[in-house]
This record gives sequence, C-alpha cells and structure tokens, in this order.
Amino acid sequence: MTKLEQYYNKFKEDHRLTTRHGMVEFTVSLNKILQVAGENNLAGCRLADIGAGTGRYSVELARRGFDVTAVELVKHNLDILLAKHEKVKCWPGDARDLHFLGDESFDITLVFGPMYHLHSVEDRLKALKEAKRITRKGGFIFVAYYMNEYSIISYCFKKGMIKQCIENKTLTEDFKAVTTEDDLYSFTRLEDADKLKELAELKRIKIFAPDGPADYMRRELNAMDEQTFNYFIEYQLATCERAELLGASSHIVDVLQKV
Repeated sequence: MTKLEQYYNKFKEDHRLTTRHGMVEFTVSLNKILQVAGENNLAGCRLADIGAGTGRYSVELARRGFDVTAVELVKHNLDILLAKHEKVKCWPGDARDLHFLGDESFDITLVFGPMYHLHSVEDRLKALKEAKRITRKGGFIFVAYYMNEYSIISYCFKKGMIKQCIENKTLTEDFKAVTTEDDLYSFTRLEDADKLKELAELKRIKIFAPDGPADYMRRELNAMDEQTFNYFIEYQLATCERAELLGASSHIVDVLQKV
C-alpha cells in the first residue's frame, strides 16, 4: 500500500468539505464551475472529475444534471463513492494515464486532487496533458494547487518547525518548500502554475482562490453564527479572483481552456 493510500484510508475526505472551512472551498469552487458552464451554454454537459476522492463534486454536479465520469486512484475513496449509488460513472485510475478515456470526450475536466501529490514538473505536466487530451477543443480544465505560502505559515511558523526545515534544507533561500516523492504533499507558487499552463499550451480564463483565508480561520469560522458565516462566503465569492489575495490562500484553482 502506498503512503497516499495509507493517508486517505484514514483521512475522512467526505467530512473535510462539510466543515466550515471546507464549505467555503466547495461553495466557491462549485460556483465557478457552474458559472463557466452557464456562460458557455454547457449546463448538463459531459464532465470528468479526475482525482475525484469520495465524490463531493461528482455527486453534486451529477445531481445538477451533468453527465459525470469520476476517476480516483485510491480504492478506499472510490469504494465510498460507489457506495453512494449516484449517477456517476466511476473508474479506478491515475491522472497521469487516462488511456481508458477517449480523446476530446469531455466539455469540462476537473483536476482537483492530483497536483497536491505530484512533485515533479514532468509528472504534473503528464496529468495536465492527459486532462487536455480528454477535453474537447474549446472545453475547460479546472486545476487545483496546494499553495506554498500556506504551507510555510501553517506548518513552519504556526507549528514551530521553521528552524528544523531550514536545517534540513527542505526550504530554499526564498522559502519555497522542497518536496520529494517521499512527501505526501507538493506545494505551488503562482509562477509554477504559470509554467505548467505554458508548457501544456493552454489558455488561462481566470484563476481564483476557493478558500482564501478560511483555512487560517478554522476556529473563528466555527464560532460564527450562521448569518456571519454566510457573509464570509459572500466575501470569498466577491474577492476570490483578486490577484493580491491568491498566493496566501491554501488553494488556488486555475481555469484553463483548450484552444
């Protein structure tokens, strides 16, 4: 069993997106998917969810009339998705090799999990090129990244690990995390996303922060009354594309088009 499988066998992915900080991420991301679909007359279109986890997005979009195909690497996650008995076509598979899905089969492709765990530019580019291959010309690809600065602030500083990380040379001189295949997560800066977009020859439509400061504010979000929390979601929806706020979010989503 791989380290990734061991992690997700214990981690309650279904629960994460129902916590308040997870609800912010889910609500904003879903809003942007529906927005792009609506603006391009793609309501009810063919959608691939690559790295679907336990199917939070797959199930919701299928219920909204999309023709959804989900691909998930971790058997435990896929079993949970299958047990929901929703109208989602499910495949076991790796984002870097989607040979079982045809060329230009989808109008929208989500890549919301794989880039968190792929470390090399080569592997990330394989995943992005596979997403491009299965997406029709003119279609859209949503790619999520786990952000470098969030990892530095939340782990190195908040957990008091900064000295150890510097001594172990797991940070560059400008505080970029250095990860290897032995690490569970891989971290990204905006320039890394820019580079992958260019290498894959995709056009950026927009880029947004689905959660913004929510992950830093878990305790505060949990203490909010319902009206205040709804205001916070409205705030994030209103500001999620502001360039000055992107890099400090725990995640970003790059919305790309195959031209």
